[in-house]
Amino acid sequence: MLLYIRILGESLSFALNALRNNKLRTFLSLLGVTIGIFSIIAVLAAVDSLDKNIRSQLSALDSNTMYLSRISFAPTNVPRWKRQSFDEVSYNEYKYLKSSLEGAEHVAYQLFARAESIRYESEVVSNVNTVVVSHEFADIQTLEFSKGRFYSESESNSGKPVVVIGDEIANSLFGEFEPLGKKVRIYGQKFTVIGVVKKEGSGLFGESNDVSMFLPANFVRNRYGDNNKLMTHVVIIKPRSGADIDELKADITQILRTRRGLKPDEIDTFFISVISGLQDAIDGIISTMNFIGWMISLFSLLVGGFGIANIMFVSVKERTNLIGIQKSLGAKNKFILFQFLFEAIILALVGGIVGLIFVWLGTVAVNGIVEDFEFVLSIQNILLGSFIASVIGLISGVIPALSASRLDPVEAIRTGM
Repeated sequence: MLLYIRILGESLSFALNALRNNKLRTFLSLLGVTIGIFSIIAVLAAVDSLDKNIRSQLSALDSNTMYLSRISFAPTNVPRWKRQSFDEVSYNEYKYLKSSLEGAEHVAYQLFARAESIRYESEVVSNVNTVVVSHEFADIQTLEFSKGRFYSESESNSGKPVVVIGDEIANSLFGEFEPLGKKVRIYGQKFTVIGVVKKEGSGLFGESNDVSMFLPANFVRNRYGDNNKLMTHVVIIKPRSGADIDELKADITQILRTRRGLKPDEIDTFFISVISGLQDAIDGIISTMNFIGWMISLFSLLVGGFGIANIMFVSVKERTNLIGIQKSLGAKNKFILFQFLFEAIILALVGGIVGLIFVWLGTVAVNGIVEDFEFVLSIQNILLGSFIASVIGLISGVIPALSASRLDPVEAIRTGM
């Protein structure tokens, strides 16, 4: 056992000396591996960070929350021309579903509306994300408030001109002043501010609540009617705890098909999109991005591997005489083998570590520039990068090392002379 440890130690010492004595060659060999490891770990870290931030955004909603609309939030086989002929989900259908669905805890109505401006005296904030919803929305998305409250059922049903605003909107309009009770102008009409949503950070799906304002759906319906082509009507359904999701989905489908008078051979003229299905779609996209990242980075790793192999063959050629002398003095084949394998693995490992350092510096820079998005370099990716670098070094060095270990000592000395 001690003999093998001694052989490994001496082989490692020979390898380090060889690398120190050929600095330019070592640098060029490192460069290929550094670029390869940087490419693959940077891609994996970016995808992991995106995945983490997406899941953080989705965590505000129950994964079983359903969106009923004439549009699908997930890929569908229904042709576009058919989808365009579907009717919007009506307010009356929302009211009927709310009273009929036993498996639903909350049912809310939403109009996807365009961004609007909000004004307070001389201060104006343009292109504000306008969330037009019924009062149940606050229970479905679990909104938290730094000040005030969400509008009540009576305010929602009557379409009272009240508004709840995000943290950044409140700061832009009122600064240090108290926003509650203030009159702001939206749609050219005065609204009373009754609540400020707690600061949450940027959103990946649409705008963050920080830069949003919430208006009663019935106010917008009363102003623009139910046939406005610029708005999409959605019913949001949050199932009761423990409810059978498939059964609830079937109930919604049956109720809506009956109300719309659809025949058995006719397709549904609506879509029920479930958050968990959206998560599955996101998982598929993340997997595809990871695969593409691996394929792109593979070429960089191949270049780095070929570079190490080439340098190792050159190193064997240059040290043929030394190899012959070592073997004539009693050096075993395994000693020569380990010597060149260590050299290749050390080259790859150092290159990999440098690549990881560059990725880490990149994460620090991105996190310093981009607010509310956390770029993460995980321990798993660090270990993966080190492992890949070691494997690249091992594969690149094994053939040159084998050829060196099998040299005949007499021929090696003669060739070197």
